[in-house]
Amino acid sequence: MPLDPQMQKIMDATLALGLPPIERMTVEQARENMRQRTPALGPVQEVKVVEEHHVPVANGTIGLRLYRPSDTRPLPALVFYHGGGWVIGDLYTHDGVCRAIANAAGCAVASVDYRLAPERKYPAAFEDSYAALVWLASQASALGIDVARLAVGGDSAGGNLAAAVALAARDRRGPRLALQLLIYPVTAHDFDTASYRENGEGYMLTREGMKWFWSHYLAKPEDGRQPYASPLLAKDVSGVAPALVITAEYDPLRDEGEAYAKRLAEAGVPVTVSRYPGLVHGFIRMINVLDPAKRAVEEVAAALRKAFA
Repeated sequence: MPLDPQMQKIMDATLALGLPPIERMTVEQARENMRQRTPALGPVQEVKVVEEHHVPVANGTIGLRLYRPSDTRPLPALVFYHGGGWVIGDLYTHDGVCRAIANAAGCAVASVDYRLAPERKYPAAFEDSYAALVWLASQASALGIDVARLAVGGDSAGGNLAAAVALAARDRRGPRLALQLLIYPVTAHDFDTASYRENGEGYMLTREGMKWFWSHYLAKPEDGRQPYASPLLAKDVSGVAPALVITAEYDPLRDEGEAYAKRLAEAGVPVTVSRYPGLVHGFIRMINVLDPAKRAVEEVAAALRKAFA
């Protein structure tokens, strides 16, 4: 179908800003650009309780923001990893979507401030992400979290991290997960899928932009063959958590997300695939300005409630 009219309006407004493509920006410029554009997404929802925590990781600590929609204890929890190509994005840029999911699903959401590339190359973001899950499980009683009802999720690079963490939870016998929520995830270090050829230019996220992200994330190109960098390349994906995979029609990452869902299904993992027609990459944060984004949050919330039931 053609671009959703609301999506087209958002794209036109973005193009009118005259910003250079991300591959022509410095890392600092790209980060600041994302932060400066976040208020245009509109107001964030009130949440009952928002707590700031610090998680020990290799050679330091990272932040974790815990959203609680009610005083109920214990609550099930979603560990959420923000998108931004492992290079940009933070707790602030994804504050709105985390609040919306917490309220809609009735669960706690733990947003992870994993360390970014290029300062920290792969596997730092992945290891931080897994460490945050393990820490949350270990502190569940004190935090009022139900350790028997945990999920992981994220958008774009955050979806990549969620998929990798789900694999690691199986491999390392870590916390048991009820769901992995993969929102237009990066699943392979590959720029030659049909959706890259169809949507690699003109739809916000581009092929060259993804090459820029990957080049900052990986210390060397061959690291992109590692399963925790490219979950689609894992030899075995059986035995991982059930999945909800959300993709967008005009996203260069569409096919790799759907290919990963297919691999999960073939391995006997319960999986739901939901492609949003007429939309481009990054739409989930646009809940105040894009009706399908609201529906996506509702779908996410329904999947979480079902998994936690």
